[in-house]
Amino acid sequence: MTLDGRLEGKRVIVCAGSGGVGKTTTSAALAMGMAAEGRRVAVVTIDPARRLANSLGLEELGNEPRLVDPRRFAGHGIEMRGELWAMMLDAKRTFDDLIARLAPDERTREEVLSNRVYQQLSSAVAGSQEFTAVAKLYELHRSGDYDVLVLDTPPSRNALDFLDAPDRLTSFFEGRALKVFLAPTGLAARVVGRGTSVVFGVLTRLTGVDLLEDLAVFFRALAGLIDGFRERAEGVKALLRDGATTFLIVTSPEREPVEEAIFFRGKLDESGMPFGGLIVNRVHPLGTDGAGDVRDIERRLEAALGAKLAAKVARAYAEERVLAERDEAAIERLRVETGDDDPVLIPQLDGDVHDIDGLVRVHRHLLGH
Repeated sequence: MTLDGRLEGKRVIVCAGSGGVGKTTTSAALAMGMAAEGRRVAVVTIDPARRLANSLGLEELGNEPRLVDPRRFAGHGIEMRGELWAMMLDAKRTFDDLIARLAPDERTREEVLSNRVYQQLSSAVAGSQEFTAVAKLYELHRSGDYDVLVLDTPPSRNALDFLDAPDRLTSFFEGRALKVFLAPTGLAARVVGRGTSVVFGVLTRLTGVDLLEDLAVFFRALAGLIDGFRERAEGVKALLRDGATTFLIVTSPEREPVEEAIFFRGKLDESGMPFGGLIVNRVHPLGTDGAGDVRDIERRLEAALGAKLAAKVARAYAEERVLAERDEAAIERLRVETGDDDPVLIPQLDGDVHDIDGLVRVHRHLLGH
């Protein structure tokens, strides 16, 4: 089974799942394959392996998509009829850009971006990449510059963090604690009150940093951005639920990623977000060659390989067989629990995928051509 046909009419494809299951490779291979079909595709990657990044020219990229030179694909068995654009997410830069767009005027924008309190806070917020990833996705979608967007979601122990990111931001801005802080008689007002100003005055003389002024500017500017943040978060949620968006759950047959995939599938349903299919990476295929048990294999190989080498080959076969049976059981469970009767299965490849040839191999399993 491949994804060919499942992605018809989709403009936003989100590759989600736990960390370490091959989401970045899957995202890049899928985007490359769709671009080869003639579409203008942008893939937003989070942290590609260095050699894979180099093969696509990503080491030169900033926080905006750039066209991957189609000549990079020459001689690799794929014809690039469309355009592949790629970028690596710079979470801090994305958050700064969002502030710049939401600021009501240039003065507010400069006050916030240059504010020391904001700089520390934005680094902390951006460090958790989930909201900045969907914010960049939303921005690229609104631009209308691309036929398809493919998002490689941030690595996470819990893929649900990605779905919750817009709601968490909205809850923060609508939360009681922040409202109390920003109220005229709240904590922010007391911070700039007469008693604390003496303390801050001493700190200013000792450190040269006017923390009182920084706090006052930060909270004044923040009050003017709340509506914009709320509207943006609602726009992001609407995009993730749109009929032209689909979520692909990427997993491996290992126990923890399987549990995560099943849990995430349920949360997609609860959140009203569209499920496009399951991709299981690094599968050990269970052959049907009827090779027999280990002792039988060892006896048949002994004449050609010698007893010692034949025993090693037989043991290696037995170990591979155990892994294949484990994977088959995990895949059957995924079929039952996620409702996807025909998941895309990508076999365990030799070594990590780090170049165009590796992407082409993965792409053929994904799209079947």
